[in-house]
Amino acid sequence: MRPDGRQPDELRPVRFTLDYTDYAEGSVLVEMGRTRVLCNASVEEAVPLWLKGQGRGWLTAEYSLLPRATHKRSPRETSGPRGRTHEIQRLIGRSLRAAVDLDHLGERQIIVDCDVLQADGGTRTAAITGGYVAVALALKRLVQKGVLPATGLRAPVTAVSVGVVGGEPRLDLNYDEDVAAEVDFNVVMTGTGEFIEIQGTAERRPFSLATLHTLLSLAQAGIQTLLAQQQAALR
Repeated sequence: MRPDGRQPDELRPVRFTLDYTDYAEGSVLVEMGRTRVLCNASVEEAVPLWLKGQGRGWLTAEYSLLPRATHKRSPRETSGPRGRTHEIQRLIGRSLRAAVDLDHLGERQIIVDCDVLQADGGTRTAAITGGYVAVALALKRLVQKGVLPATGLRAPVTAVSVGVVGGEPRLDLNYDEDVAAEVDFNVVMTGTGEFIEIQGTAERRPFSLATLHTLLSLAQAGIQTLLAQQQAALR
């Protein structure tokens, strides 16, 4: 039995609260079990200098873990993001750029801020899943204001963790499972069934090709459910 009573192929309860803040063009609080991430998508009428004059847009992401998001307080990263934070930011940005036609944006930049209010495993995958919804809301509002003729969204994007715990493949690991996992994966996919990123590590012992296939199939099934929940929230 898993710590929270789920079946091996069962996601934690997922909830999207849209327009969680008032000022961002797109704002979503995503909850996956006890993990809660606030995703705000802001639109700026400018692009980084290296893109200036090219007539296309950009999307980037920032990620932070609030000091008491975990069991013990962690200090704020006031001197810039640490290595793990920087790696997660780049993952979120890469993932969400796959969902947007950047040529369609014109010279605008979308900045997605992902702030972890409470962490119980899967914060980066929750940030990607909620971040997509925030970006979709922001682009929808640009269309409503007449700034863009259409949203410029490509296929939706979402992500989930999978792993092997106690010899058993499991979907959507919480913190207790994550720290005990023999194998740990983060999988990012599009709504058309294509992979954006697969991060996989043998934490305690090497894994076989058969285990890899099992974990990817488990992730794909979970992602299909998450995609449906994203679309239901946006409707």
